[in-house]
Formats: sequence, structure tokens, C-alpha cells
Amino acid sequence: MNLTKGITKQSEDFSRWYTDVIQKAELADYAPVKGCMVIRPNGYGIWERIQQILDGLIKETGCRNAYFPIFIPESFIKKEKDHLEGFSPECAVVTYAGGEELTEKLIVRPTSETIMYYMFAKWVNSYRDLPLLINQWANVVRWEMRTRLFLRTSEFLWQEGHTAHATYEEAEARTLQMIKVYSDFAEKYLAIPVIPGRKSDREKFAGADKTYTIEILTKEMKCLQGGTSHNLGQNFSKAFGINFLDQAGKTQQAWQTSWGVSTRLIGAVIMTHGDDKGLILPPEIAPIQVIIVPIWKSDEQKALVSSRVSELCRLLNSHGIRTEADLRDNVTPGYKFNDWEMKGVPIRLELGPRDLESGSAMLCRRDEGKKEAVKLEGIQVVLKELLGRIQKELLEKARKFVSENIHEVDGWDRTVEVLERGGIASAHWCQSAECEEKIKETTKATLRCIPLSAVEETGKCAVCGAESRRRVYFSKAY
Repeated sequence: MNLTKGITKQSEDFSRWYTDVIQKAELADYAPVKGCMVIRPNGYGIWERIQQILDGLIKETGCRNAYFPIFIPESFIKKEKDHLEGFSPECAVVTYAGGEELTEKLIVRPTSETIMYYMFAKWVNSYRDLPLLINQWANVVRWEMRTRLFLRTSEFLWQEGHTAHATYEEAEARTLQMIKVYSDFAEKYLAIPVIPGRKSDREKFAGADKTYTIEILTKEMKCLQGGTSHNLGQNFSKAFGINFLDQAGKTQQAWQTSWGVSTRLIGAVIMTHGDDKGLILPPEIAPIQVIIVPIWKSDEQKALVSSRVSELCRLLNSHGIRTEADLRDNVTPGYKFNDWEMKGVPIRLELGPRDLESGSAMLCRRDEGKKEAVKLEGIQVVLKELLGRIQKELLEKARKFVSENIHEVDGWDRTVEVLERGGIASAHWCQSAECEEKIKETTKATLRCIPLSAVEETGKCAVCGAESRRRVYFSKAY
């Protein structure tokens, strides 16, 4: 049975292909509550790998994990005007609980700035209490009207960091530090090249002074916001009274940051690396790096091969290679091959009686589909090296795709042409909201970021022709 039958080809309908892969690879399914999803074990295993790695990287920056309530008093949300306006349409509200109507409505957490900063105000009194560096792994609820598995759902899982500092410079340094953590993580572990940059004022986080982002260009030729880091200035510290005595004994207001990534990264992995056969997982985040498929024709062969496969599994796992064996006897080897291809396991080993006699196994790379015989003696060394090479080559392939689809453009007509075709238009912009809006109205593309790598360059705004000092990136987005 060919499991890829029924999967829409990327070239026919990328959006449908994306959903087909998620469901066929058993990553997630639709929940009975509209807009919500159930993350199945295959999908959650990827999230666990992301969480495990990223949690360590965050802790290396000095942050510690905590947990805050999912329910937020409505009055807290109202304290910061821009924040309220930004999230009000997406808020889920509890009005009735415990058999009676609540005296104050409770907001189901869309993000935790307000509930956390109420507590920060209690904990911060002196410059000695700073910096305060807190991270939280949690679920959040944003009542989205148009949902898409992993990319945008009414409830999703994420990590959100929140910090308080004595100076603006410290807060800005932390904001930039975390966007670099996200950039490095995406490239090293997800094999996804990202574009770090700053959002325009109209695209920044509600309540922030500055928002930095990592943008991901997918095979659908659209950009996905992979993670954000916000310099909140003193907007929330003023609203919540996060004050401290400085070294001179004067009362000061804290400077703050917040930053986060979510299960949206799983969607980014699917759209960056997947093909018409299904999912392709970078080895670093693959819950299973090597799957062993035993092959037998008789009970005698089954006993012999199964025993050797179990030994091989133990050997590889003892060397840090996440390995499992598919010992199902109610499906054919061909079914198993298609099944594990669909699920994106980086390496498949086929082991039968003839292989045992020759002291080898048949190896297949998921990303290339190539097969080759490999000796069982010292196989752990071969697989370690190969997993590293696959990780590197996936990143190189993705980088090539991105570089080929960033187009430096000048003038209105050329900018519109590129944006309607898809990809990223690197164009001059005069920094006016009106010009930004005109591009959106005409092409449905948005200003994704002002790249951190952008250099000063004299030019003319692609929309109005006014003077511009640097190029920015426009693209259609999710």
C-alpha cells in the first residue's frame, strides 16, 4: 500500500499538501472545538525536542522557568491601552464560573505580560532585584477567525520570556540577544535559514517600543514569522508600577522585554523541508533518527532477524542515536517504508537474512531517497557522521532557495510584479505608513522586516519616490 497516495502535490495546491502531510504523518488532528488542534504523539515528539533544546539555550542566558495563571483579570488587560487594542478581538472571556456570574470578567491568557507584570511590581523594589529574567512554557488562547494547523490556531503552545532591567540599554541588549538565540536555534537545529530584522511601527507588537522578528521564507513563497523579541520600553512598568530604588536612592521605572516562539515552528519545518512523499525532519529535532525495518519470510528468519535488530537498536541508542525498530508483523516491508518516509525519519535501515550473512544493512536517506549497503561493524560511527551531514545539507538547500527568491527591486511596477509572483521584494521605503499600506492594499504583501543586516544605501521609495536610506523586505505572509 502506498501511503503517499491521496497526498496533494506541492505544485498543485501547497496549502492542501501541507494539511495532507500533517494528517497522514499523524502530527496533529482537528479538535471538536473549532479552531483548535490535537497534537498527536508524532507532532508532540518534535515539540519536545524543540522545547528541550531551546530551554537549555534560554537558561544559558540567565533565565529561569516559572508558571503563571491562565486566567487574567479584565482590569489588568485594560491597564495598557495599546496592548488592549491589539488583543481585544482575539480574547476569550470567562463570565460565568462556580455556578454564578463573575463580578470581574477573566481573560483566558492570550499572552502573559499583564499577569506577570502585576507580580513583577511586587518582586522588584531595588536595583538589586534587577535584572529579573523569567521564562514560561505554556498554552495561550487567541480566538482566531481563520485557522491552519500549527500556523494559526485558537490555542497553541509556546515559550514566552519576560525580563525587567534597570536601563534602556540593558533591555535593548536583551531584546537583540534573544532574537539571535532564535536565529541560531532555527539554523543550527531546525536547518531553517531565517531573516532577523525589526518590524515597522504598524507591524510591531501591541504595547512595544520595538519588535524584532525572524522571518522564514517557505516553499509556498510566503513569509512566516518564526519568533519575535520585543523591547517594551517602560509602557508596562508605568501601567503596573514596576518601580525600584536606584543606587542613588531615587525611584526609577523598570525597562522591559518579552519574547517567544511557538508550535508554529513545526509548521515551518514541514513547509521548509517537506516533499511530495511527506515530511522530512532535520536529524537534530527528529524524535526518531534511525528506523530499522526487519525483513523475513519465515518464523525462523523472524526470530533470527528480530534478535539482531534488537541488539542493533540498543547499540545505536547507547551511542546517542535515537533509534527504533518496526517489528509490526501485520503489514508488509513496503508499507513500512512508505510509512516512515511519510513521517520524515532521516535514516532507514533494512535488515534481512542476506544482510546478516554479509554483515551489512541497506541504508536509505529520507532526504535523497538513495539506497546503499553499509557494514554493520562500526555502523554507529557511520550513522553519526551521516546524520550530521544530512542536517548540514538540509540547511544549505534551504539557504539556496531563500537566496534565489529574494529579489532586489526598484520602482513601483517591478515591486508589484515580484510580490504578485511570490518571494521577497527587497525595496526602498520612505518609512511612511501610507506607502506601507499602499503596498498591502495592492499586493496583499506586508513589510516583513527591516533586516538587521541592512546597510545604509541611498535610494528612492518604491511607492512614492521619496528619499530612502535602506532597503526593507516585503512579502506575502501567513
